[in-house]
Amino acid sequence: NTGSAEGQIALFTFRINHLSGHLKKNHKDYATEKSLVKLVGKRKRLLDYLKKTEISRYRAIIAELGIRK
Repeated sequence: NTGSAEGQIALFTFRINHLSGHLKKNHKDYATEKSLVKLVGKRKRLLDYLKKTEISRYRAIIAELGIRK
């Protein structure tokens, strides 16, 4: 379900990984760098929301995606 917080976090994580790889090859692509920073901020806000409302869902998504705060 792409509307759920977990689905959005998973999609953001996929896009963040993709853009990080792109920036390793194209370090002067500042537009991509700006969008990467925005995506990381969105993911952080969603993770904070999950952590505040339902800690079990937060722990599950962190473990499943292998990301840490």
